[in-house]
Amino acid sequence: MQLVVARIGRAHGIKGEVTVEVRTDEPELRLAPGAVLATEPATAGPLTIETGRVHSGRLLLRFEGVRDRTAAETLRNTLLIAEVDPAELPEDPEEFYDHQLMDLDVVLADGTGIGRITEITHLPSQDLFIVERPDGSEVMIPFVEEIVTEIDLEEQRAVITPPPGLIDERQAVIASSREEATASSREEEGDGDEATDSGKDV
Repeated sequence: MQLVVARIGRAHGIKGEVTVEVRTDEPELRLAPGAVLATEPATAGPLTIETGRVHSGRLLLRFEGVRDRTAAETLRNTLLIAEVDPAELPEDPEEFYDHQLMDLDVVLADGTGIGRITEITHLPSQDLFIVERPDGSEVMIPFVEEIVTEIDLEEQRAVITPPPGLIDERQAVIASSREEATASSREEEGDGDEATDSGKDV
């Protein structure tokens, strides 16, 4: 399985180094010197990491064959993709690969459904779940312990305890109530139609 592990940013210096936006919890493994990575667009790669170092809190990489700033700039916004065994799991049981989290149902602690995870965005400060609601709208859920209280891969769900205002829980309750009311109304209409038809037969 292929996983996006980084996005190349600006060129750094004049010797071919680039900044990268890390999209993996294991950069020391996925972005280590010697790693060969596929790319998107494919025409930019594959790329072999020659060196890596941290500078001012940012990871800098240099690739084999990329020797100057001009060549480095041509790689800007290229995605770096690693080949990962789908059965492979992170060493830390509290960490997950993106493919494990995609399409999980997102529910409240009481079981109320919120939606499903359709995308995971990796920001410098935290990761975000992009959750698609049943009505097609989206909500962003920070992937932090205070909010995402449980990831249950067996049940394929993520349990959240959102702070006030993060999601419109009332809308979900109202929508559910409306659906129940509509279903009840249809049943009553159906009963009424049967009675009317019976009257016509008589």
